[in-house]
Amino acid sequence: MNGIFQTRVTKTYPSIDSPEAVRFWADVSDTKIFEPVRHAVSTIVTASPYLSGLLLEHVEFARHILEGKPEIIVEELITEFASVSLQEDEQLVRTGLRKAKAKSALLIALCDVMGVWSVAEATRALTRIADAALQAAVNFLLLDNHRNGRMQIADVNNPAKGCGYVVLAMGKHGAFELNYSSDIDLIILYDPDAPIAGTADPSTFFVRFTRSLVSILQDVTEHGYVHRVDLRLRPDPRATQVAISIEAAATYYENLGQNWERAAMIKARPAAGDLALGEEFMDRLVPYVWRRYLDYAAIADVQSLKRQIHATKGHGEIAVLGHNLKLGRGGIREIEFFVQTQQLIAGGRNKTLRGRGTIEMLTALAQAGWITREAAGELTEAYDVLRMLEHRVQMIADQQDHCVPTTEAAFARFALFAGFPTAEALRTKLLATLTTVQQHYEALFADAGELAIESGSLVFTGGEDDPETLETLSRLGFKDTAEIAAIIRGWHFGRYNATRTKRSRELLTELMPKLLTALAATGDADQAFLAFDRFIQGLPAGVQLFSMIKANAHLLDLLSKILGSAPRLAQQLSRQPRTLEVVLERGFFGPLPQLQDLVANLDAMIPDTTPLEEAMDRARIFGREQLFRVGVRTLSETVSAGEAGVGYANVADILLQKLHRLVASDLEQRHGRIAGGSSAIIAMGKLGGQEMTATSDLDLIVVYDHGEADMSDGNRPISVQQYFARSTQRLISAIAAPTAEGTLYDVDMRLRPSGSQGPVAVSLASFKSYQRESAWTWEKMALTRARVISCIGGIELDIVAAIEDSLTASRESAATLHDICDMRALMLKEQKSTALWDLKRKPGGLVDIEFIAQALQLTHAPDNPSLLQTNTGAFLNAARNANLLAPEDAKTLIDGWELYSRLTQLLRLCVDGAYDPKLGAPGLNQLVAGAAAMPDIGSTETTLADTAAGVIAIFKKNIGNPYS
Repeated sequence: MNGIFQTRVTKTYPSIDSPEAVRFWADVSDTKIFEPVRHAVSTIVTASPYLSGLLLEHVEFARHILEGKPEIIVEELITEFASVSLQEDEQLVRTGLRKAKAKSALLIALCDVMGVWSVAEATRALTRIADAALQAAVNFLLLDNHRNGRMQIADVNNPAKGCGYVVLAMGKHGAFELNYSSDIDLIILYDPDAPIAGTADPSTFFVRFTRSLVSILQDVTEHGYVHRVDLRLRPDPRATQVAISIEAAATYYENLGQNWERAAMIKARPAAGDLALGEEFMDRLVPYVWRRYLDYAAIADVQSLKRQIHATKGHGEIAVLGHNLKLGRGGIREIEFFVQTQQLIAGGRNKTLRGRGTIEMLTALAQAGWITREAAGELTEAYDVLRMLEHRVQMIADQQDHCVPTTEAAFARFALFAGFPTAEALRTKLLATLTTVQQHYEALFADAGELAIESGSLVFTGGEDDPETLETLSRLGFKDTAEIAAIIRGWHFGRYNATRTKRSRELLTELMPKLLTALAATGDADQAFLAFDRFIQGLPAGVQLFSMIKANAHLLDLLSKILGSAPRLAQQLSRQPRTLEVVLERGFFGPLPQLQDLVANLDAMIPDTTPLEEAMDRARIFGREQLFRVGVRTLSETVSAGEAGVGYANVADILLQKLHRLVASDLEQRHGRIAGGSSAIIAMGKLGGQEMTATSDLDLIVVYDHGEADMSDGNRPISVQQYFARSTQRLISAIAAPTAEGTLYDVDMRLRPSGSQGPVAVSLASFKSYQRESAWTWEKMALTRARVISCIGGIELDIVAAIEDSLTASRESAATLHDICDMRALMLKEQKSTALWDLKRKPGGLVDIEFIAQALQLTHAPDNPSLLQTNTGAFLNAARNANLLAPEDAKTLIDGWELYSRLTQLLRLCVDGAYDPKLGAPGLNQLVAGAAAMPDIGSTETTLADTAAGVIAIFKKNIGNPYS
């Protein structure tokens, strides 16, 4: 190999012969490789499971990298992204983008780790690849809409030109400083006069376009993902759609834009779509971002953001193990804020200070005399070190993590991966770097006081209304100001348990300006305030909660959003306010915990030696906190409906596994064991399909096997039937019985063989016999969602085989479809409502989609067992790929299932009972419309009606007509 790596490798690594490294070099079959390159690659495959996987998957491309010139290969990859956009099949586009991204990740990692590229060169390459992927996805969607007659593209060879749709890259993406596993922060804008065909509404059209764009980029498939996308930097993200008209955005910034948004706009640039339109928009914002006067007032606002970061867990004091390289003290964010605040102050008069790059602007600030050359040099070096370490952290597992390993052993391995000879060398360098950054940052903000809140007078003492206070409340957005003031005076009078102590009232007084401001920002200030009043009315005490909110300002925004749009969640919080503490955990807004992490956390909280009664309380606390985590992430639109369903199911799975073991242990102490006995829990319904919502109960079947034994072997032996019946009853009690910590889940056992008339636990022989000989069609349908989630003993494989045998048994398709049609007709006859918002049961609703999926499984699984999928969405995709449905029908069902799932997840979280938009709070209605990717409730209801009509037509075509 004679590539550029032979001469430009600047890092040295020890010789490592890990199994992964040996396998890679065996595949490359080249023993003459330059030794520093060999050592570096061996270190990479040993330290990073993610990069190891890429190297072993792309051996020939790795050879191409090592033999070629990285700069040329980057251009080849950019060309590859562009060619992918010309495909007409979306699945091919998704796959092509992911494969090109994987290769680019490998290239950039090798160049970065070996020192062939500087940090700046690596981040620029990462950004160019992101731009290429983004533009490819936009171009595909433009061409696809053009082919389908929804847009009129002037030049198919350059579809983005004049298309009226532009993507602004923000943050590190905008500054060409992307980190290795970064989200891309985007703002999507459109021109209402864009060339849309027919009478389509531009807002609705481009919101759907954007949802598709995000899906193409961030959906995780067998080939991974392209980029995670964050759209929350757009104007007023709680109240606006994911795509905003150019004029609306400009008007917002010019009239309502805040200083932190000015700071964010420093790095903004058009990255994809109609770039000329984007440049026009950025030119229009110049007076907003760059004030002609020296803007010292802006520094307080930007500093307030940093204080909020300081208030979150993970910031802490300077440390090494576990330190957050981005948000921690002395971290990357402090360097960025240092630069941006100086730019805001001086950039209005000095155009050379308007650049996007952090290092570029440190140099410019020094040249302009705003900072010393020493400060610029030290911060530049610190920035390079911290960004390099951040890259190494993220390369380990392709996670958007910013924290140094937390254990000494992991830290030592990480030091070698980062190119340091010892852990101590890295420790010394990191401490010195963080200290240097903190010193410069604190000197900059030494005179910055607390951020003033200029809300006006807020006096709630005495028995009469203060006129100036009523005016202040009115300016904030409250309507019934006299009633609001009266309620607050009631708080100060200690009318609730939460405000009875002097300390609680003092804390509430300190919170009042921020509290009222946060409640007013929900869109319906009065309703949000009344919800907060009900919230504290239900609190047993207030000091702890008010102290927590005061110390963590972001909790107030979260609490306000819950109160303004999710009354059901607010009611839960008022009963268990300590649940809010889970928000303070580091990584709360990162990816939902993986199953193994949940298991580890639960095992730490409930060791297997915990007495059953104590474990029941702890399980409820754990479950409540984890379900609240999923709920808040759903409410904040940072997880998809599918991710929420899996998240809820994962929590239920591990809690059932834990309680299953503890119940078995408790019964063994009382009655001994069943020699050769085993038992398993089968999840059915929403749990089995991993489609749970915030209110789902647990549909369960318990199956046991007892070998040759008839009795237990303890001091108080009981029969096998009694033994497993008691075990099951105790399990149900452990899950559903109320304790001091409430209940965990409701349990439904009616899907077991013979239903509610049969025994609560079923023997394996009976289960097999029943499924083979007696199960009705509706029971077979239910069985398509069966999933063994907990097993004690060796029964699991037998159950799985029995389920598969039952579902793949030969059956008469016509008779099966007739049964399903009759069953649906009976359900429709018995149900009282066909309301549009009865998303589950109405004609054309979620049940119809599930019935179609289950009918297809039952009629086709005998010939194709790979179609057995417990998740409805997964099966619909499999059915599409297997051509069981016409392409347009598959799309209608998949889109409908995703729409119903998004809305169901949100509504189950926010309200009890039926949802009526006419009675819903504005904040909730806006959330519902947003979940449907619609601009308002009216458009949402039109979409729901169209979706239901499409599903009904497909049901009639594939199964029959139960609607007459």
